Amino acid sequence: MPAHKPLVWLPACHRHLDLSDPGGYTVLADRYAAAVCELGLQPVLFPMAGASDVKDLLPLVDGVLLTGSPSNVEATHFGAFALDTDLLDPRRDALTMALVRSALGAGTPLFGVCRGLQEMNVALGGTLYQRVHTEQGLLDHREPESESLEEQFGERHEVLLAPGSAFAQWAGGTRALVNSLHGQGIRKLGEGLVAEAHAPDGLIEGVRVAHASAFAFGVQWHPEWRHNSNPFYARTLEAFAQACREHCRRRNQ
Repeated sequence: MPAHKPLVWLPACHRHLDLSDPGGYTVLADRYAAAVCELGLQPVLFPMAGASDVKDLLPLVDGVLLTGSPSNVEATHFGAFALDTDLLDPRRDALTMALVRSALGAGTPLFGVCRGLQEMNVALGGTLYQRVHTEQGLLDHREPESESLEEQFGERHEVLLAPGSAFAQWAGGTRALVNSLHGQGIRKLGEGLVAEAHAPDGLIEGVRVAHASAFAFGVQWHPEWRHNSNPFYARTLEAFAQACREHCRRRNQ
């Protein structure tokens, strides 16, 4: 058995929470770290890591979980212009664009959630809708800000899952109900990504990386939220956890 729990890298976000402190803060939503712990894994952060550090830090971990965030992937990464209303996190962008490609190349399990799915897509050459709700034929996928967190993270719409896909196996069928808390969404798929979950309006909400040597999936919804009471979310996260355990065993042999 390994001497420690499998380590999962959760890239941090960066905020200016205190106007008197120009240095800013490194932050992570507790629910992601809590879900990782509940799966028997150990979340780790490298607060000041940049793209140049990935080659040294990635071999230390057994998985990468790209979390959601209030910030958007900066549009310049996919050939567009940032909107005035965008909350941006250039430090996170710089790290995750490199981390996605390196994790796939190294065979490190990779799971992208919400912003994390969008990071995977952009890192692999895809593009995003910057305001899904303004696109003709697409739904408003944003959470109602006036509601409680329980209501915001409640199941909002179905996703249609590709028959025979891992998503369908985790859901126990080709349809599942998911939450929806995002303003951006996938426009053009990145290279090597396969769309296997779609919202009723056709928006891509779940992908796998074709020919990946380890677990490599991304979802637009938030499976970390109340996953213990949602079998679809729980099975998805457990599949990621199992891949991390296998990686840890190989790394410690």
